[in-house]
Amino acid sequence: MYDITADYHTHTIYSHGKGTIEENVQAARTRGLKKIAISDHGFGHIGYGIKKGDVQKMREEIQRLNEKYDDIEILLGIESNLVGLDGNIDIPEEYFDKFDIILMGFHKGAMPASCKDALSLFGRNMMAKLLSEKQREELRYINTFSMIKAMDRYPIDIITHPGAKIDIDSRLLAEKAAQTGIALEINASHGFMTADYVKIALEQGATFVINSDAHTPDRVGVFDLGIQIAREAALPPEAIINSRLF
Repeated sequence: MYDITADYHTHTIYSHGKGTIEENVQAARTRGLKKIAISDHGFGHIGYGIKKGDVQKMREEIQRLNEKYDDIEILLGIESNLVGLDGNIDIPEEYFDKFDIILMGFHKGAMPASCKDALSLFGRNMMAKLLSEKQREELRYINTFSMIKAMDRYPIDIITHPGAKIDIDSRLLAEKAAQTGIALEINASHGFMTADYVKIALEQGATFVINSDAHTPDRVGVFDLGIQIAREAALPPEAIINSRLF
């Protein structure tokens, strides 16, 4: 039912991954993929983010590999981080055109944009289990609208693992995704979006992408859990941007 031909979310030794760019590419080719994105963690991810000085080095390596392999297209991407209540992400504007594809998600290990963001966005989400039901509901909308603001401000292509790191309103996020043409990721590592989230998002007209979020080459192109979620949600293949039928 699903023929996934691209993996847009893979990590390498340039951030939190264990393999080289070429090892990820070779794994993708072995699995018959036609496209792969090297989308390492954003600059602001503490301890794991791409170094700005490595971007050109990565670009040159990817260019060389695209010339070496004619059976797969290799993209330079980045998994940027939401770092502010105002939708701020950890990519300076002058770097946008350096990437072929931009992913964006929330990671608790990213550097907040300000002290206010550290307390109101990161701090509250780290303490979410200790909050009252009313406070958690308020936080859910803060999280959601922070992501929506980022979707309005930046040339984002994919929202990674929505709902996996912070609670969000899947309906509101999906409405914005449908309006902006941003795909929502069904993550084959985290198991998000859940089938229930997918069903709600599909009702809003959102499109989806099934990615591996591989941190080792052997996980590149492994979509089993993502496909299972898509099946449970009865997601039509034409709603998946990396399906052959799209």
